[in-house]
Amino acid sequence: MSDRENASAPALLGLFGATLRRDLLLAYRSRGELFNPLIFFLIVITMVPLGITPDPVQLARLAPGMIWVVALLATLLSLDSLFRSDFDDGTLEQYLITPQPLYLLVLAKVLVHWLVTGVPLTLLAPLLGVMLSLPASGFSPLILSLLVGTATLSLVGAIGAALTVGLRRGGLLLSLIIMPLYAPVLIFGASAVASAADAMPYVSQLAVLGAMLAVAIVSAPFAAAGALRVSANG
Repeated sequence: MSDRENASAPALLGLFGATLRRDLLLAYRSRGELFNPLIFFLIVITMVPLGITPDPVQLARLAPGMIWVVALLATLLSLDSLFRSDFDDGTLEQYLITPQPLYLLVLAKVLVHWLVTGVPLTLLAPLLGVMLSLPASGFSPLILSLLVGTATLSLVGAIGAALTVGLRRGGLLLSLIIMPLYAPVLIFGASAVASAADAMPYVSQLAVLGAMLAVAIVSAPFAAAGALRVSANG
């Protein structure tokens, strides 16, 4: 039995790597769609001083929650396409009939989604924090919380994307399913940044975000794989 496991491990890693490379290549070819969440993130944050107040003190108070809310919505904006192209061209059906574990394919696709959405949002966030007069003490927690939080958002969002992949207009239903699950990530992510900006301890909030990510890594790919099977059979 151990020989079988040792023989299958390279095959599973190869499958994971092949899916990862394929989806990264497809994401690169559709660069226009990649920039949509970033442009949305940038435009909304830019409009905050114009639409609410230009006062730096007020902006500093709003910055943690505002950045996190817009980052969450930008992530949600790109979730509907996570499995959509594979469903439309029949690739998803091939995934379902192969003997390879579907959860591994889901994990690879989620990783690509995080790399092309969550990581760029995290890298752009400090610039937007400057625009919103976020105190210097809040930048490190902002980057750390977004880096961990957006990974959790991608994993949890994959469940909703899998449930609605067979629907022609599943974007609204996807939002209704996922938003309640996103609320804890938003609360602890924004709280970590706000606490750091007020020179208060924030490690506990980051620890909770890390625990959420650990649970999501273990459970979300299996849940999304099961949802894909239900959606495809339905």
